[in-house]
Amino acid sequence: MPATTPFDRVIRGTLVLPDRILANGWVATRGEVIAGIGEGPSPVTTSVEDYGARYIMPGLVDGHMHTSSSRGWPGIEGASKSAAAGGVTTCVDMPYDVPRPVTNASIFKEKVEYVNRLSHVDIALYGTILKSGGVDAIAGLAEAGACSFKLSTYEYDPVRFPRIDHPTMVAAFREIAKTGLMVAVHNEDQEIVVRLTDEAKAAGNTSPFWHCRTRPPLCETMADLEIFEIGLETGAHVHIAHSSLARGFEIAEVFRRMGGKASGEACLQYLCMTEEDIIRLEGFGKCNPPFRTADEVERMWGAFAKGQVAYVSTDHAPWPRDRKTYTGDIFTVGAGLTGMQSFAPVMFTLLKQRGLSPSLMALYCAERPARFHGLGRMPIC
Repeated sequence: MPATTPFDRVIRGTLVLPDRILANGWVATRGEVIAGIGEGPSPVTTSVEDYGARYIMPGLVDGHMHTSSSRGWPGIEGASKSAAAGGVTTCVDMPYDVPRPVTNASIFKEKVEYVNRLSHVDIALYGTILKSGGVDAIAGLAEAGACSFKLSTYEYDPVRFPRIDHPTMVAAFREIAKTGLMVAVHNEDQEIVVRLTDEAKAAGNTSPFWHCRTRPPLCETMADLEIFEIGLETGAHVHIAHSSLARGFEIAEVFRRMGGKASGEACLQYLCMTEEDIIRLEGFGKCNPPFRTADEVERMWGAFAKGQVAYVSTDHAPWPRDRKTYTGDIFTVGAGLTGMQSFAPVMFTLLKQRGLSPSLMALYCAERPARFHGLGRMPIC
């Protein structure tokens, strides 16, 4: 296209990129595509929007959220509105939906129709497998457009959110490796969590704090080790869906040094919330894995500073208010937080408090999640 052809629009301001900040920057678009980025005088254009010294940020990419775990696919509409409110222009939605998880190409295509009809932002979709007999559907899900796969080492529901046993996980990882897509895993050890929860209930220990105590760090690291070992064996890119521990990122780094494709994400809550917060918030602070200690939050930032974290997500998982209200037994409360509606301001504030560049938000909350999930160019906001 000739250089003299004007752009449709130029947006001016302090341009925040993943690797630098342009104080006198601009973004040029043609149609719905970013066609140029630069600094200094504006190029030829039919329209200019000048925001002075204010930041022009990439639209965030939330690589881990749940639109449909409580209301089903109609929940896509509300969740996508929360995304837009929080500066998120692209979501990567988990497959553990009500009443059916996304376990084959037919269900995937049905969900795509709902996304196209209801969503206010772009949404990419995960696929998953049945508890048994679902490995053969992996190729079809990839062909239908799944950007990634999700499995779990812990069972919330035998149909919607099952634990995948080791032999099935090995077979699934082999098939997923053939697609070239990433497989994220919910990383908690079933036996440890079940035993500690049963013991806590038997002793009458059902206050919010016991949610943390029944899901100790060991239950995460044991799951991390087993999934990365299977990944090393099968050649799959295995990803911790949410590490609340810096050690999870250290383990992933060890397996990368051994030649494995291993990574993990940090959710926003694990960079700012502590065990004290579930005491304060009660059921509204319950998520899995749970909040950790203040010291662990600092270690998480240490892993972030070392570049060990793949990206930052929210694990946004809305529930009806009555499912989050604590009435004396934390174990009956739904597990999951909302976070997309505040993703951009919270992440920006956390970086500012630590004297870190907003470029890190563009990198870890936009560019890197897009890359890990194989997404194309992102919008700006």
